[in-house]
Amino acid sequence: MGIWFNASLCVFAGAGSFLFGYDSGVMTDVIASPNFLAFFNTTKTSPIIGAINSTFSGGAVFGSLMGGLIMDKIGRRWTIQTGAIICLVGAILQAAARNLSMMLVGRIATGWAVGLMSMSVPIYQSECAHPNVRGLMVGITQQMIGFGFIVSTWVGYGSAQMPDESSFQWRFPLAFQVVPCIIMIFGLLFFPESPRQLIEKGKELEGMRVLQRLHYNGRNGDWIQSEFDEIKATVDAEREITAPGWRPMFTVKKWRMRLIQATLVQVFTQFSGINVIGYYQTIMYENLGITGKRNLLVTGIYNCIGPLANLIFILFILDRVGRKKPLLFGTVTITIALICEAAIGSRVRKGVDNKAIQYSGVFFLFLVSVLFSLSFGPVSWVYMSEVMPMQIRARGSAFATGIGNWLVSTFWSQVSPIALGALGWKFYFIFCAFNVFITFPTIWFTFQETKQLSLEEIDLLFGDGALGRLPTDSNLVRQQERLSVDKTETTKVG
Repeated sequence: MGIWFNASLCVFAGAGSFLFGYDSGVMTDVIASPNFLAFFNTTKTSPIIGAINSTFSGGAVFGSLMGGLIMDKIGRRWTIQTGAIICLVGAILQAAARNLSMMLVGRIATGWAVGLMSMSVPIYQSECAHPNVRGLMVGITQQMIGFGFIVSTWVGYGSAQMPDESSFQWRFPLAFQVVPCIIMIFGLLFFPESPRQLIEKGKELEGMRVLQRLHYNGRNGDWIQSEFDEIKATVDAEREITAPGWRPMFTVKKWRMRLIQATLVQVFTQFSGINVIGYYQTIMYENLGITGKRNLLVTGIYNCIGPLANLIFILFILDRVGRKKPLLFGTVTITIALICEAAIGSRVRKGVDNKAIQYSGVFFLFLVSVLFSLSFGPVSWVYMSEVMPMQIRARGSAFATGIGNWLVSTFWSQVSPIALGALGWKFYFIFCAFNVFITFPTIWFTFQETKQLSLEEIDLLFGDGALGRLPTDSNLVRQQERLSVDKTETTKVG
C-alpha cells in the first residue's frame, strides 16, 4: 500500500484536527449572531463571550494532559477516538443549550476533546510517517485545522442568512460538529495502531506488518527491516531502565531541553497572535468600519486564505527547507505585518467610511494568516511531535500542547475581547514585542533542524542516542554519552 495508505491514514486522523479548527472557528460566527447575543443577553466584547471561548481553551488544557495519561495505555488511535466521543457529547450540549451554564459545559467538553485530539493526532501521524515526508504528513494537522475553520465560517455565514428571530443562526453551526465526530468514531476502526506503539507493547509481528503497509514500495524491504530494528532497539533499551510517571521529563536534562523546545514552539505559536485574530476577527473588522453581513463575508474569505498557503507549503516546501528557517521567517514577517496593521488601525476614525484604510487593514490581517501558514502553523505540530523521545512522547506532547498551546490560548481568549475594546490597534504591539525580544532569539540559538531524520536519528541529534537510558548517576551519564558517540560514528561510516 505504501505512501497512499500512509497519506490516507494521516488525512483521516486529521479529522481530529478538523474538529480543532471547526470548534475554534465556529464561535467567530456564533458571537456575531444577533439571536445568540439576545438569547444570552450579552455583547461581543463582554466577559461572557470571553468566558465562552476561554472555557473551550481551558477544557483543552485538561484534555491534553489527559492524553498524556491514557495514550501509552490505550494507544494512539483509541485516544483519538475517545476524543471524538467526548466531542460528540459536547456538541449536543451546545446545540441544545437553554442557558449559559449548558453552553459553558458543552464548550468545556468539546475543548476537552479537542485538547485530547490536538496532542494525539500529530503523534499518531509522526510515528506512522516516513522520515522523508514526515513534514507533509504531520503538516496535514494544520491543513485540517484550516479546513475546519473554512467549513465553520461558511456554515456560519449560511446560517446567518436566517432571520434574527431564528436560533437556527447559531444552533445549526454548533450542531454540525456531530458529523465529523461520528465519522471519526467509526472510520478509525479501519486503520491500524502506530507501529512504534505496537512494538513497544510487544506486538512485534503486527508492528512489522503495519510498517510494511505504511512504507513498502516494492523495493525498500531492507530499509523497513532497518527501521524496525532501530525502533525495537530503542524500545528494548527503555525496558532496561523504567521511567514511570511525569517526573523524568523534568529531571533528565536532555529530555527536559527537548520538552522545553516542544512547549516553546507552541507558546510562540500563540504569541504570533493568530488565534486572537481567528477568534475575534469580526471585532477587528468592526474596528476598521466593516460591519453586518459584509463582516462575515470577509471572515469567510480570511479563513480560506491560510489553508491554501498551508497546502502549498507542506506539499512543496516544508520537507525541503526544514523547520528552523520557516519559524525564523514567520517571526520576522508576522511582526512586520502586525506593525503595519497597528499603523493602519491608528488612522481609523469612527463614522468615517474610508475604503482605503479598510482594504489595507484587511490585507494585513490576511497577510498574517498566510505568513503563519508558511511557518508556525504546520511547523509547530511537526517540530513538537519530532523532538520528543519515545519514552516521554505521550506525556511530553500532552504537556507541550496543554500548557504551551491551550493554557496560553485560554489566557488570550479571555482577555482579547476586553483588550480589543479598550486598546484597539495598540493591542498588536504586545505580540510584536514578544516576537522581537523572546521568540526570535530563542529559536535562533536553541532550536535544532530535524528534517528528513527518523525519530530515532533525532535522538542522536539531541545527544540521547537510540538507547533511551535514564542518566540517574554520573557513571550512567558517561556510559550514555559514550554509547551516543559510538552510534554517531557508526552512522557516519554507514
